[in-house]
Amino acid sequence: MTQDKTIDAFLSQYDEVVFTNALRLREVILKNTPDVIEEIDLPAKIIGYSYGRRYVDVICTMIPSKKGLKLGFYRGMDLPDPTHLLEGTGKISRYVDIKSSKQIQSPALRKLIQSAINAYKQRTSSSSIGRKS
Repeated sequence: MTQDKTIDAFLSQYDEVVFTNALRLREVILKNTPDVIEEIDLPAKIIGYSYGRRYVDVICTMIPSKKGLKLGFYRGMDLPDPTHLLEGTGKISRYVDIKSSKQIQSPALRKLIQSAINAYKQRTSSSSIGRKS
């Protein structure tokens, strides 16, 4: 089964609004994160987007549920968020509660994704300093 079919099957367990918004959000994520690794975590019921296998490599996660759809950001508390899209009170992660197609297509959400990529690049370039090759 191809990745798209696997993702469609995973997302099809949610209502039509969540399913449709998730597919639209997926398209935006993939378009704005070149060469990203997309991976379903079935036990956690999320789709992760990362540039490697370590937690530090995570850019964002799509979190569908019966109640709606969220886009989670690793170290989201550190991301610039001038339009106040990010929610949550965790020590590290934050999320955007996805409510509409208009929100998914918004420049503010794309900027947040780009900020997450920039933060990843900073994390990984600074974490490689001092490592032995």
